Amino acid sequence: MEHKISKLHPPRFELSSKLSISRILTGLWQIADIERKSGPIDRNVGADKLQAYFDAGFDTFDMADHYGTAEIVAGTLLKRFSSSTPRPTILTKWCPKPGKMTDDIVRKGISERLTRIQSTSIDLLQFHWWSFQHPAWLDALHHVSALQREGLIKEIGVTNFDTAHLRLALSDGIPIITNQVSFSLLDRRASGSLAKLCSTSSVKLLAYGTLCGGFLTEKWLGKPEPKEISDWSKMKYKRFIDIAGGWKAFQNILAMANKIAKKYRVSIANVATRWVLEQKGVAGVIIGARLGENSHSADNMHLFSFSLDDDDYALFNEAFAKTNSIPGDCGDEYRKSPFLTASGDLSDHLSTIPFSNKIEPILYHSKDARILSGSEWEDVAGYCRANRVGNRIYVAGTTATAGLDRIVAPDDAGAQTTFILDKILEALSQLGAKVEDIVRTRIYIIDEKDVAAVADAHGLVFKEIKPTNTLIVVQKLIGNYRVEIEAEAVIRN
Repeated sequence: MEHKISKLHPPRFELSSKLSISRILTGLWQIADIERKSGPIDRNVGADKLQAYFDAGFDTFDMADHYGTAEIVAGTLLKRFSSSTPRPTILTKWCPKPGKMTDDIVRKGISERLTRIQSTSIDLLQFHWWSFQHPAWLDALHHVSALQREGLIKEIGVTNFDTAHLRLALSDGIPIITNQVSFSLLDRRASGSLAKLCSTSSVKLLAYGTLCGGFLTEKWLGKPEPKEISDWSKMKYKRFIDIAGGWKAFQNILAMANKIAKKYRVSIANVATRWVLEQKGVAGVIIGARLGENSHSADNMHLFSFSLDDDDYALFNEAFAKTNSIPGDCGDEYRKSPFLTASGDLSDHLSTIPFSNKIEPILYHSKDARILSGSEWEDVAGYCRANRVGNRIYVAGTTATAGLDRIVAPDDAGAQTTFILDKILEALSQLGAKVEDIVRTRIYIIDEKDVAAVADAHGLVFKEIKPTNTLIVVQKLIGNYRVEIEAEAVIRN
C-alpha cells in the first residue's frame, strides 16, 4: 500500500505492518567501488552524507555485507537516533559462501550484520544464494526465519531469485516479502512470471539497475558507443545493452525516453524510473548514491509529479519491439550464460561451490563413480543417488527431501519438481555431466491435477533440451510426496 507522508517527501510503501519504506531507496553499492579506488570512507563523514538523504526524506538505505563499509557507515548514522524519534530504515543483504547451513553459521552471519549496523534488529534481511543446485539455501532460509521469530530480523527478503525458486521458498513456508531484482527499460524480465507471482503472494519487488548504471540519462543521448569503461556498474550494464540489441537499439529507447521527458519537463532518468515504478509488483526502486559527489534528491522528487499515459507506453512498446529480450528469468545472469555481471563469466566462481553429496569410485570399475546423498536407506536398500557407467549416468528416483527426512513444499507439486531437478542436476554435475546431457526423465505423480504445475517446472529446465519423458500417475508415493523423478544422461564428446 502506497501512502504519502508529506508533499516534500517521497511516497512510502507499506510492505507489512512492521515495515514501511520510501518508494525511492538509496543504494550504497557504489561505496565498494569508491573504496576500491581511494580506500575506506571515514564513517562519520559518510554518515553525514547519508544524513543529508534522510533529511530530504530519502530515509531507506539498501546495502549488503560486501558493499565495502556501507553497513558500518549506516550503523554510524543509526546511532544518532533515539528510539523515540523517526529513524532510518536499514535493508541489508547476507550473501554466504555456499555450503552446509547450520543454525550457528546463519546466526553468526546475521549477528555480524547487527554488529556492523549497531542495531538489535535488521529491518529487512535480504538473502542471496549463488547456486540453487546446492540445497542448503532452503536450510539457511529456515534458520533465518527462526531468527526472525526471535526478533533479530523484522522482515525477510531475497535478492536475485527467479520465479521458480521464489515460489519454492514460499511453498516451503518461508515468509518472504521482497525480492530485489534488476528491472529497467532494457531489462524487462521482472514484468513476466515474477510479476504474476507477486500478484498472488505477499512478495513485492525492489528494483535496481533502473538507470543501467547511469546509461539511461541525458549524458548518453546521441553519444557514440564507449570503447573503454572503468567503473563496475557501467561494465555490468554495458553487457545488458549489448545483449538487448546493441548501442543502436539502446539509443532508440533513450530517444523515446527523451521525447516523453520533454513532454513532462522532467529528466530522462525520471521517465526511466517512473516506468519501473508503475510496473506491477514494484514497491520501490533503488537509486545508487556516490557519497561525496552530486546528490540527485531534488531531481528524484520529480518522479511523483507525473504519470505515464497510454501514448507514452505506446512509444516505449515501439522501442521495445526493436530490442532483444534479456534471456532467462531474474537472477539468471549470476548463475548461467550469458553472465551479465561486471566481471563477466562466473563459471570459475561457480565451479568452486562445494557439492552437498559424497562421491566415491566404483572399485570394480575404476573409471566409474557413484553419488551418495547420505540417506540411511542407501545402505539399508543398497542403492545410490546416481552412478556413472562409462559415458552414461543414471539418477535414481528423487524426491523433494531436505536433509534426511523433511518433505519440501508438501502441498505444491510444481515447487517439489523444481527442488528435485536441482538435486538431479547437482548429482550430474558432480559426475561430470551438464543439463544438456540429459536424454530421458521419468516422472511419477499422485494426482493428475498436478500435471500442469509439474510440466511447467520441468519445461523451465528442459524447454530447449527436450529429453524423452514419461509421466505416470500412481496411487501413492512412499513418504507422501507428490512427485518423484528419475533421469538418465549421456556425456557426449
